[in-house]
Amino acid sequence: MKVQFLNGNGIKLLAAVLMVADHIGMFFFPQTMWLRAIGRISLPLFAYMLAEGCRYTKNKLNHVLLLALVALACQIVYFFAAGSLQMCILVTFTLSTLITYALQYFKRCLFIGERPLTTVLAAGGFIGMVFLTFVLNSINSINGVYFAIEYGFWGCMLPVFASVFDFRGLGESGLAARLDNGWVRFFSFAVGLVILCAFHVSHLEWFSLIGLVPLALYNGQRGKLKLKYFFYIFYPAHLALFYLIAALI
Repeated sequence: MKVQFLNGNGIKLLAAVLMVADHIGMFFFPQTMWLRAIGRISLPLFAYMLAEGCRYTKNKLNHVLLLALVALACQIVYFFAAGSLQMCILVTFTLSTLITYALQYFKRCLFIGERPLTTVLAAGGFIGMVFLTFVLNSINSINGVYFAIEYGFWGCMLPVFASVFDFRGLGESGLAARLDNGWVRFFSFAVGLVILCAFHVSHLEWFSLIGLVPLALYNGQRGKLKLKYFFYIFYPAHLALFYLIAALI
């Protein structure tokens, strides 16, 4: 049996199970830290798979819009249910996706020999998205209401670390082709995860490093089942169910 035997579907299903355990702890057993700890493992799994989605998705606009619309729907519910401006992980990943696509466009401009002005504008777009993300994560409140983006700036940047050495479609030979390697992308992502843990206020975040183990077993394949829309539905659906159960008890 190959060492790398986990496909993308398997990793995302594992992440979903771990996320549910985390949310069970958050809603029903807030003092049970081991549930919250194992839930931390889901972040790197989802983040790396998001980077893989950005790598292979053909319709980038649809990808961003779908993420943003589901995130917006979740935030509207959060606000009216709890008066909270705590941004959910889908907001984090929407920003990650925008930064990643800006980085991809900049690299494409460099490799296909676009006009210097276009390349400079692409670089400015990427830097601008990173700066905007940093500014948004510097805001603590809006009109006196607490505001925060889940996992902060480095959480938004985490999938981008897996995309730094993504040169898919930009050449079949040379240094870029050699760097466009699963293990190179994995170790770049691992560096980003360590930075996230180091800057995060919660010591529980270090448990997310365990997520590097299943990611090291990732075989680069999506899997036979098309589960893309399942995960977009599953996230808000299971949260709504937990909110309802918590309200009833």
